[in-house]
Amino acid sequence: MANEAISEQAFRDWIEVLRDEARGKGISDATLDAALRDIVPVMAVIELDRRQPEFTQTFWAYLRQRVSDERVKRGRELLAKHRDLLNEIHVKYGVPPRYLIAFWGLETNFGDYLGSFRVIDALATLAYDQRRARFFRAELLGALQIIEEGHIAPDAMTGSWAGAMGQMQFIPSTFIGYAVDYTGDGRKDIWGSLPDAFSSAANFLSKLGWRPGETWGWEVLLPRDFDLMLATMKVKKRLAEWSALGVRRTDGKTLPLVDREGSITLPQGHKGPAFLVYDNFRAIMRWNNSINYAISVGHLADRIAGLPQIATGRDAEHAPLSRYEIEEIQQLLNFLGFEAGSVDGLPGLRTVTAIRAFQQKHLLPPDGYPTPALLQGLRVIAAALP
Repeated sequence: MANEAISEQAFRDWIEVLRDEARGKGISDATLDAALRDIVPVMAVIELDRRQPEFTQTFWAYLRQRVSDERVKRGRELLAKHRDLLNEIHVKYGVPPRYLIAFWGLETNFGDYLGSFRVIDALATLAYDQRRARFFRAELLGALQIIEEGHIAPDAMTGSWAGAMGQMQFIPSTFIGYAVDYTGDGRKDIWGSLPDAFSSAANFLSKLGWRPGETWGWEVLLPRDFDLMLATMKVKKRLAEWSALGVRRTDGKTLPLVDREGSITLPQGHKGPAFLVYDNFRAIMRWNNSINYAISVGHLADRIAGLPQIATGRDAEHAPLSRYEIEEIQQLLNFLGFEAGSVDGLPGLRTVTAIRAFQQKHLLPPDGYPTPALLQGLRVIAAALP
């Protein structure tokens, strides 16, 4: 559909069917008229949904873009400015102020970029398209419910091309489930009210499993003989167990004597930094299922609090792999019998598991991390087969 014009009449017919469904869910004709009267499909939304990144960012490139010195500086200033409000929210929900500032910084650059798309138009376009129609139809009906409840007017409901809205970029279903009217004015205004936006984010994190009084994780040092098969979010051990395996703080000291479970993750492979991460890291990943994102939130929060930069692994940087190169890695792994799954250019769990198996067989450090060197090795081995 991205390269084809959408039939205006077919779209209008689809909108009429949607109106009937919305009425059945209690949405009034007044809301439907206001939200849908002049609606048109937005081809730019389809193009953005289809567009795939040319390159997969390395961890260091991702982190540099999101945890800059300027963002740290501004985050500290805004933390000081809103400290009283954030402390109140901390007491109520258990989420420390620096984390809410960090989420705010990553999601919208502290409110600078809330998105310029009319959310109803964007969601209707994606719901009419067939690729993820069911998901976006539900989100569109949710957006209409938000308007029906009086939280915002249709034309003021702006956001990203995919319907993420407000200071913290909530999709409609997240808004419905977790948004908070902290000011008590009868509206959950995640666009213009920082009390509502911060408390909504804190409520969401609390429901995602945030553990008050705990951190997200720490950078650690691994011993030379560390079993890299343990460096996965699927493996959880108590700090005493990690200490017994030789895991240390970056200053070389033993890990804290705390009865807590954590996992080791290597976002840039075995040559990059290592992190021991806890349940709050998992809560961040339930917000956005990306290890790079979760580390960026945690590290930005730490930097805002005055903690130092990541100490190790900067020499592990390498040229980014393109999406097509990731696809080639997947194709070659499948060809060689390592079952990387779908050839989609996304290094998910099956691909990581297949890379580890390949690395183990060929006596390479089994970190599961795709690199240009890995691709070259796969090419050489595949080419040598009869």
